[in-house]
Amino acid sequence: MNSINTDTSIKERVYQQYARIGKCLSSDKRLEIMDLLSNGSKSVECLAEQTGMSVANVSRHLQILLEARLVKFSKKGTYAIYSLGDPAVIDFLMSLWNVSENRLSDLPRIKEDLLKQYEGVQTISKQELLQKMETNAVIVLDIRPRDEYEAEHIQGALSVPLEELDEYLHTVPCHIELAAYCRGPYCSYTTQAVEHMQNRGFTAYRIDEGVHEWNRD
Repeated sequence: MNSINTDTSIKERVYQQYARIGKCLSSDKRLEIMDLLSNGSKSVECLAEQTGMSVANVSRHLQILLEARLVKFSKKGTYAIYSLGDPAVIDFLMSLWNVSENRLSDLPRIKEDLLKQYEGVQTISKQELLQKMETNAVIVLDIRPRDEYEAEHIQGALSVPLEELDEYLHTVPCHIELAAYCRGPYCSYTTQAVEHMQNRGFTAYRIDEGVHEWNRD
């Protein structure tokens, strides 16, 4: 009997540890923070700006993630720079996104609603884009902040942050085809950028995949 009780106690302790991770995922804001960090290390102030939260709120969420060792931080001068605790956390997030898309019908509808706002925007498949890239028939633009591009990007892509897109387009002849990606299939910046390029007279495409989806296919 003592052996059975011991085994039960160990099992309970194991699931209690698993639950620590589960509790971290119960906040949409913490998921957003981890998604942003999957694209590169960021300061608390940068995360606050990109999530629309206060620095204090971001700090509280980061503390919870830190206690579960899902994130880590280093000091850069007076700034605390946060990153994901391990590359495996990115794989974990990708699995979560995939399960959610497969099980929750609301997610595909959200994507449809996004694309309906920009009905003239074309999405290019990975296979077709790779064929165009092989023949230098298209320029691929990474419109994320430059630090995210430097952390990881699609091979062959150019870093053109969204706020620099207009300046870049002045340097490209209109007959050149362009394709853009940002942080994944639900990032509206990609669609906005492609619509803007089309309005400027370019043949432009939206890349559905973010860098993680692309590099893990």
